[in-house]
Amino acid sequence: MTIQVGDAIPSVTITQTTAEGPKEVDVAALFAGKTVVLFGVPGAFTPTCSAKHLPGFVTHAAAFADKGVDLIACMAVNDVFVMGAWGKDQGITDEVALLADGSAALTRAMGLEFDLTARGLGLRCQRFALVAKGGKVTHIAIEAPGAFEVSKAEAVLAAL
Repeated sequence: MTIQVGDAIPSVTITQTTAEGPKEVDVAALFAGKTVVLFGVPGAFTPTCSAKHLPGFVTHAAAFADKGVDLIACMAVNDVFVMGAWGKDQGITDEVALLADGSAALTRAMGLEFDLTARGLGLRCQRFALVAKGGKVTHIAIEAPGAFEVSKAEAVLAAL
């Protein structure tokens, strides 16, 4: 079942890309007591994700902070090394936390899996964005396949 407004962020351990290297994090613990914007992308280095989705959140990071957002996080079903390389390629410092859901554990726990096996990409995460306050979802927007409207930074800012 797909995660909904009012649901708790699942307690799933994934890996975060940090300046010190990979770090295992429990997502529920990472979100506890904070206002968090989490957005998911089908894959690092993919066209829309690299040209529009991630850059939009980086560009608007200060506006999110002004609206009380403590953390912006991006997740993808990629390993932590791919996420780290993508962060370097995109010039990410601390504006957005990069979360590697390499085995799709968080993606499946939130019911946001997207099977792209027929296109050679395997199981991926749907493109989405959510807002969580104190570990509970207060807003979620899931894109239709191929779309990029409701999960972009500007749409999430408007929903805050």
